[in-house]
Amino acid sequence: MSRLTTLHIPPTPTGAPPTPQQKRFNTLIRQIEQARDTLSAWNENVALYRQAHAQVLLPLQEDVRASLRQWLAGLDALSQQKGWTKAERGTLSALIRESAAALLAGAGDDAELKALFDRHSDVDFDTGQRERALAMKALAEEMTGLDLGGEEDIADHAALFERMREGLAQQAASEQARREQRAAGRRKTAAQQRREAEAQQATQSVREIYRKLASALHPDRETDAAERAAKTELMQRVNQAYAAGNLLALLELQLRIEQIDASHVASASDARLKHYNKVLAQQLAELRQEIEDAERAWKIEFDVSPLTPADPRRLGDVLERSRRAWRGELATLQSEIRMFAQAAATKQWLQRQRERLRSEAFDLPF
Repeated sequence: MSRLTTLHIPPTPTGAPPTPQQKRFNTLIRQIEQARDTLSAWNENVALYRQAHAQVLLPLQEDVRASLRQWLAGLDALSQQKGWTKAERGTLSALIRESAAALLAGAGDDAELKALFDRHSDVDFDTGQRERALAMKALAEEMTGLDLGGEEDIADHAALFERMREGLAQQAASEQARREQRAAGRRKTAAQQRREAEAQQATQSVREIYRKLASALHPDRETDAAERAAKTELMQRVNQAYAAGNLLALLELQLRIEQIDASHVASASDARLKHYNKVLAQQLAELRQEIEDAERAWKIEFDVSPLTPADPRRLGDVLERSRRAWRGELATLQSEIRMFAQAAATKQWLQRQRERLRSEAFDLPF
């Protein structure tokens, strides 16, 4: 991808300070260049992260899940032994319910895990999930004013969240339509008229650049076959940029065919630069949205917390932190499995776990 430094407006030979619009133009060009680099880094590095994730983390996560199943089986076996107090048995059952539910969240319809959960719960897993989803549905309807459908439409949390997402999107679209309808019925203010005029002038600036490029690159006017092919390819890029309203791409194409240089941009009037800046600001906003979308997609795909800072150039650091965390969890599980053979150590551990569950407001009925 070409760099944009040639589009920066240089200092004047007389040493006169740049105008506010010239400074704004240079700032936007620099910010767009940085945003392009960041978006390119996301596009390139997510694929590398995906490959490393499959090679490093997925096998480790499978080892953790297998150890967690072994850990759960150990707790279940302990719960059937004599010598535990009522509180200790309750803690064993609570730990089994907690971890079995966590595994079921990623394991789908696992009959063995559900049976284990149900043995240690007064309410079976499926019924409990449905009751919680319905309670959340009632709360969500009260908070948002949405109608989330009947009970038969809400099977679990995932179904509830999907219905909420659809309902909120419809609510937002309806509100936007109402705002537009109200705005259409009001007389436009002077500020609104001015903004519309500026937007029209900015569009006119893009159209003028397109016409100059089209005139210079029209392939039918070229007799040489190689030149005609080159101009055809460039004209396709011009058409794509114009269709997208991409001012920067059009300016870069002008640079490429030497229709303009930095001095040409520097000599543009403040009014023309203002129009350019309006379009460039829109392009920068679109680039930043693409970056935000790329980061969000990566976090969703790899179950990364939305609060985790993410630099696409340092995704390897995230992978290494995750690797250490999973290895630590695996070591803890294996250590606790060995500990289950020691009654005194297990009793002390159960006391600590009971305190943790209580601090997390876990449903302990004792």
